[in-house]
Amino acid sequence: MRDGRSVTVEVTADGAGLVSRAGSGLVAAVADKLGLTRALSLRLAELKQRRRGHDPGRVIRDLAVMLADGGECVSDLGAIRDQQALFGPVASDSTAFRVIDRIASEPALLEALRAAQAAARERFWKRHGAPARLTIDVDATLICAHSEKEGAAGTYKGGFGFHPLLGYADETREALGGLLRPGNAGANTAADHQALLDLALAQIPDEHIETIEILVRADSAGATHGLVDYCREHRLRFSVGYELTEPVRTAILDLPAAAWAPASDQDDTVRANGEVAEITDRVDLSGWPEGSRLIVRRERPHPGAQLSFTDHDGYRFQAILTDQPDDSIALIERRHRQRAHIEDRIRDDKDTGLGKFPFRAFAHNQVWLQIVLLAHDLIVWTQALVLDGELQKAEPKRLRYRLLHVAARLTFSARRGKLHLQGTWPWAGELVAAFRRLKALPAAAG
Repeated sequence: MRDGRSVTVEVTADGAGLVSRAGSGLVAAVADKLGLTRALSLRLAELKQRRRGHDPGRVIRDLAVMLADGGECVSDLGAIRDQQALFGPVASDSTAFRVIDRIASEPALLEALRAAQAAARERFWKRHGAPARLTIDVDATLICAHSEKEGAAGTYKGGFGFHPLLGYADETREALGGLLRPGNAGANTAADHQALLDLALAQIPDEHIETIEILVRADSAGATHGLVDYCREHRLRFSVGYELTEPVRTAILDLPAAAWAPASDQDDTVRANGEVAEITDRVDLSGWPEGSRLIVRRERPHPGAQLSFTDHDGYRFQAILTDQPDDSIALIERRHRQRAHIEDRIRDDKDTGLGKFPFRAFAHNQVWLQIVLLAHDLIVWTQALVLDGELQKAEPKRLRYRLLHVAARLTFSARRGKLHLQGTWPWAGELVAAFRRLKALPAAAG
């Protein structure tokens, strides 16, 4: 329809200079500006066997951009390979797999990927500003496998696949680490939590690691002596869910009405449904580090929710073990409730390559997980550095529709390229402004 009238559309294949991933080119350019591409190239230089062959670092960058673009497997590289005018030469699927295979064969090369990500993060923090405090959220998720893959196993929910453990920075939304595990890996395995925190701490720039205040948040799977003792040893605060054991339940039910105070919403206003109290002096916490506190919350379940045996008198209870010294227990409880943000991060990553592990070998899928984390950070860094308004926090699916998958005409004149966007596209102005902000950013040194 055009002007209310039906029209006949004739289709021809005689266009020139057309690209369909204009916004994804922005993500690739951010990787270059932050020095991620160069950092990958330097750390993977030993993999390049021929002078004219593809740069392994550039191959990894292209894989990360492909995942940010919405790809799910190596063959989806074709989506950007077919846009050579915008992305330049892109490796074939077989070449990309060989790079992944070499990295998978040497643990030091997987560490090289993480080191390159940390180097780019340091530059991002210098340009965008470092957070005043950092909250590391830790959680595991289940990823189904539909074939016999190395490391895949039965899960506690009766499925089959993997059970990776992931860590994100709440204040900056960045991905700090991921640990690929079999589907039957324990949710509360302290050694895995410690290994993940090792990866996360290695991602924090050296100039901040000694001074920044760090809080580790986890659900009840993190309420282990191994994790809490690790936090105390590394001078990290902790806030973890705590099991409603019989002593805890008894202490809650023995609280006088005056012990309960209103919970608060994220804007610091009184929460309509919810109260908090502290029962530290009513429960034996001698086995936990000095200064540990037990905060509890009670609330009325939402209409239709099914009550459990731990509920009482129409209330649902939750407990938090923490060593935060704040006077306001409502603030501590509210801060812990923000841990729900990690569910958004994991959902976004399942839409950015985490939804399936495409390889047969466990080591290959470990590399894939690291590339997913690179893609996650590329999206976050792009949003923070060159986007504004709603687009700064948009989920990948919306970002792809509005910016990344925008078609344009690419022309060249005097060795300069120019992208011509459709003037009537609602977000054309935002994409033009983003490219201008990117151009104004200084290039990575070295």
